[in-house]
Amino acid sequence: MARAALIYSLRSQVTRLSSRTLHSGYNASHLQTWSHFPSQKENVRSSSMLGALQNRWASHTPAHDEDKISIGPRRGIAKEEEDDVGVVYHGPISSTIKKVKLLSLSTCCLSVSLGPVITFMTSPEMNVILKGAVASTVIILSASTTAALHWFVSPYIHKIRWLPGSDSFEVDMMSWLATFVPRTIKFADIRLPETNRPFVTFKANGDFYFVDAEHCPNKALLAKLTPQKPTHESAFKNL
Repeated sequence: MARAALIYSLRSQVTRLSSRTLHSGYNASHLQTWSHFPSQKENVRSSSMLGALQNRWASHTPAHDEDKISIGPRRGIAKEEEDDVGVVYHGPISSTIKKVKLLSLSTCCLSVSLGPVITFMTSPEMNVILKGAVASTVIILSASTTAALHWFVSPYIHKIRWLPGSDSFEVDMMSWLATFVPRTIKFADIRLPETNRPFVTFKANGDFYFVDAEHCPNKALLAKLTPQKPTHESAFKNL
């Protein structure tokens, strides 16, 4: 009996130890699994956030200009298209003339406004009459060069708008303030320019106009803008 009781006690202790070991191993594996789970959860969360950001960025990408809704015509494009309708000739040095004229106007304004002030402030010992003469000379020279430049480039045509078959055309001329002024001219009003003024192609309504024949692609229009001198037949031709 003593041997049977000893064997039973040993079996109960072995069973208790094995159950405790199994429970501790299960807890360790369970803790290890939960220790790895947060990192996997964070990876899933970061990937979902990245996908959401990409979708948001794709939804906020700028659409094409054609899909945009704007009030009124687009700046620049609509104006250029409107200005270039029917344009058959562009002056090759139009931009250069405008820049030179703006420079001349700016120097003229500076000379008229600052010339007398500088003259009267820099030489206090000079006579007042002499100062006035110097200031007047500066103003006259500046204004005369600006006026001469305007007279020289005023016949230059910057643009020609013409529809084939029409009896008139529109030209863009430059004013003395370097702004473009449109004019409408009829072909019937074109006359041969009887002047020694340089760079003149034809005369119409008392004004002179110049077209660069080498840069005019429409030869039919060029022929209408360049009147020929009338040929006088000799009275002795038929004798």
